[in-house]
Amino acid sequence: MAITRLTLTNFRNHAAAELTAAPGLVVLHGTNGAGKTNILEALSLLAPGRGLRGAALPDMARDDLRAGFSVFGEWASDSVGQGVAGAVAMGTGVTADRPTRRQVRINGAAAAASSLAEWLAILWLTPAMDRLFMESAGNRRRFLDRLVLAIDPAHALHSTRLEAALRARAKLLSDPRGHDRDWLGALESQIAQHGAAVDAARLRCVAELTQELDRRRADDDFPRPLIAMVDSDGAARRRAWDPAGLTEMLAARRSIDSGAGRTTRGPHRDDLAVVHAASGRAAARCSTGEQKGLLLAIILAHADCVAGLRGQRPLLLLDEVAAHLDPARRGALYRRLAAAGGQCWLTGTEAALFTDMPGPVTRFALEAGVIRAE
Repeated sequence: MAITRLTLTNFRNHAAAELTAAPGLVVLHGTNGAGKTNILEALSLLAPGRGLRGAALPDMARDDLRAGFSVFGEWASDSVGQGVAGAVAMGTGVTADRPTRRQVRINGAAAAASSLAEWLAILWLTPAMDRLFMESAGNRRRFLDRLVLAIDPAHALHSTRLEAALRARAKLLSDPRGHDRDWLGALESQIAQHGAAVDAARLRCVAELTQELDRRRADDDFPRPLIAMVDSDGAARRRAWDPAGLTEMLAARRSIDSGAGRTTRGPHRDDLAVVHAASGRAAARCSTGEQKGLLLAIILAHADCVAGLRGQRPLLLLDEVAAHLDPARRGALYRRLAAAGGQCWLTGTEAALFTDMPGPVTRFALEAGVIRAE
């Protein structure tokens, strides 16, 4: 996959911008505030969800304009999920009169945001993710779900419906007037159906990723992570929930969940456990550099998984990743990205961070929202 043209209108600090790029490495360099990460965020909106910042839609429009915004991308692939080879055009954005409603068009036709994953797989790494192993289990679940989505586009629909059913069940259980048992049973059936699908997809992704990491165990450029799904008690998860068993568990815990104000057990409470293979330490207890290396190793291995399972490499967005690596590891990263193929967009404050990259490389310099191709 390679984005050949990206057009932004009233997006963040970009009033109107157009970039053309080739497959391979794409570098965006410039001072802080120039708009580099904004371009990566725009690219991330060509996938389901709220993008790499997780921002609300109205916050993405330019501050000085009460208008909507649009992101338009053209990309090329030899083989795409819909069975169409060649150029594909997709766009997303909001209008001034409906600033909270996202619109999506694929090859000129209106589409649901969830369908974007069927066409394009996008993975990203940002400085905000550096503390992933120190943050909540919910953040790690969302990280894992993004990895799953790149492999299984149906995961977005199951995840959305699971969250909606969980919210409805919690609201029903907290009603002081009591609850309709039939309606509660129907909600629990929905939770079981979509929860079992989400759980199975996560476990499959972890298994595929583990296999890819094992295949690269001799690669000493980045620390090797050991990954596993664990439940809310920290016990390893090896078998997926079946819908019948999940339904039975939910029914048995109604009084407990009513007192807690939430559904206290199930796939939505699981966590992604990561351990540094060489030291045996949990990722949360590793140094900042080691945590960055573990996270980068997961992203790179997952990109290889996606390439094998979907027959096309994902689009990689790496924000300010070079500044946190020593020269040897930085060179190793560039060589691996170039050798893997596909397209990867990288940002940095200094052009010197990218001088020794193997080609082909598309380079852009940014200053105060002005983009200049080099």
